Amino acid sequence: MATLISKETIAPQFTRYVLECEPIARKHRAGQFVMVLIHDHGERIPLTIADSDAEAGTITLVVQAVGKTTMEMELLEPGAEIQVAGPLGTPTHVERVGTCVCIGGGAGIAPLYPIAKAMKNAENHIISILGGRTKELVIMREEMEAVSDEMIYTTDDGSFGRKGLVTHALNDLIEERGKPDMVIAIGPAIMMKFVAEMTRPHEIPTIVSLNSIMIDGTGMCGGCRVGLGTETKFVCVDGPEFDGHKVDFDLLMKRQRTFVEQEEEARRRFEEQHRCRAMEGAEVS
Repeated sequence: MATLISKETIAPQFTRYVLECEPIARKHRAGQFVMVLIHDHGERIPLTIADSDAEAGTITLVVQAVGKTTMEMELLEPGAEIQVAGPLGTPTHVERVGTCVCIGGGAGIAPLYPIAKAMKNAENHIISILGGRTKELVIMREEMEAVSDEMIYTTDDGSFGRKGLVTHALNDLIEERGKPDMVIAIGPAIMMKFVAEMTRPHEIPTIVSLNSIMIDGTGMCGGCRVGLGTETKFVCVDGPEFDGHKVDFDLLMKRQRTFVEQEEEARRRFEEQHRCRAMEGAEVS
């Protein structure tokens, strides 16, 4: 069991949760995730650890409320106890490579942060490119600035940084300075696909994290199968990080839509139940 120490809204639909969980905090390495169960009648969901403090015995989760369970998490209050299992997954391979470009899109910035931090501690030169639809959705800017040597921001609407996509910024960076030694990209599958296609002709090693497709986190359900060239891997036990040039992103994006109808129905039911309870509370008061 882990105890919720604090929660904070950091952007629309984004909440930072700090949990007291000393064993996981002590063992956590960049790139790993946990399985979370907020109550006995809920579903277990995989969430990437955005930060950890071994001395304080805490882990930090930055969660976007997009489904029934992540929306229900927003109702938790400090002091709540939830079940957390981990750390799971293969840690990021951290080494000194030279210049490492870390690209984060939207919710992908949260799992990118501990990786950028670890690569910085390995004495790499970190150039971070962060993007979002609007300024407020480019999350964790202060944290990323603290572990980066250079920052580039992009927004779809031009409200912050340069207007455009992270791939536009990466293309300009390569044209102006030549190819970096490594690229790490985490975000929507379509973003990671185009980052990988951009780096492929330059033969730039490119790592992507496919955590968004995970389901049970143990390799038993088979829902996170991903094609890697002629091989098939499970994201939760073999990853979640892979060579972006080998990933079959088209198949990945099809698999991401497997349970869309069920997810939308669960979200609709939760919203209706929550709205009814709120109305009942208002009548009582």
